[in-house]
Amino acid sequence: MNPLILAILAAVCVAAAGFALVPSILGNSARADKRIKAMHGDVRANRATAEVARTRDTRRKELQQTLKAQTAAIEKKKKSIPLGDRLYQAGMKLKPAGFIRNSIILGAGVFVVTFILQLELIYCLVFAIAGGYLLPRMYVGRRRKKYQNAFLDELPNAVEAIVRGVKSGLPLNDSMRLVAREAKEPIKSDFQRVLDQQSVGKTIQEAVVTLYDRVPVPEVNFFVVVITVQAQSGGNLSEALGNLARVLRNRKKMKEKVKAMSSEAKASAGIIGSLPIIVAILVSLTTPTYLLPMIETPIGNLLLGVAAILMFMGGFIMNRMVQFEV
Repeated sequence: MNPLILAILAAVCVAAAGFALVPSILGNSARADKRIKAMHGDVRANRATAEVARTRDTRRKELQQTLKAQTAAIEKKKKSIPLGDRLYQAGMKLKPAGFIRNSIILGAGVFVVTFILQLELIYCLVFAIAGGYLLPRMYVGRRRKKYQNAFLDELPNAVEAIVRGVKSGLPLNDSMRLVAREAKEPIKSDFQRVLDQQSVGKTIQEAVVTLYDRVPVPEVNFFVVVITVQAQSGGNLSEALGNLARVLRNRKKMKEKVKAMSSEAKASAGIIGSLPIIVAILVSLTTPTYLLPMIETPIGNLLLGVAAILMFMGGFIMNRMVQFEV
């Protein structure tokens, strides 16, 4: 065969092979470039994800530290409550000096009444001291509990009002001012006190703690912590307060459920505690002289005193048995 023809055929074969292999090589190169770019993109995405995770972990740790510090500071105030603070938390304007004066007057009145009933002098003193010390403090404790229950009944409504105000674009202070103007007592006065604290230069974190000073219950602690953490670290306040409002309502439902379930035990305790007094009154009505030795003789007086102490201890124990913390 002619060498020229062979050379032409060889050139044609080489050209065909080149045209066949070049697209494959170019395609492989393009795919390789895409894979390289994808790997670079994955690396950048992983770095961004890692940075977001580190930022989230750092933020979570900061929030946890803030929450622990706030809770520790609030719980520290709860350990020992002076007399003045108990009167303040009961919503009473009476000063400690006036409370002590009224307690002394009550104890003197109990002494006079027991002395007129011709009890022994030692028993008159015991009843006077017990009445002057215990009865006023029991009254303050009852007033304090009643004030807290009234506050907690209105707190979810107040929090939801703040949430609606924040969602509508109002600042937190204006939302709290709306609660102080439109809510029921005692929420109205207490939120107004927070605004008054801010007007004299305190921050929202410092002013809102006055709510817990007034009503030292876990629900108010939750509200104080949410406001404090949001003020220090930022975040969606309306969402946080909305979750808090749901928690408060759920806790209220649980307390009502516990109250309904323990009502039978409370009724039984009241019946058992009042049964000896009712029996003594009925026996005195039917046979007036039957229980006279308990009043006229020293041994009878001693037995009456012991019975009164035991009745008080039994009533106290039964009362603590039907108290449930939610």
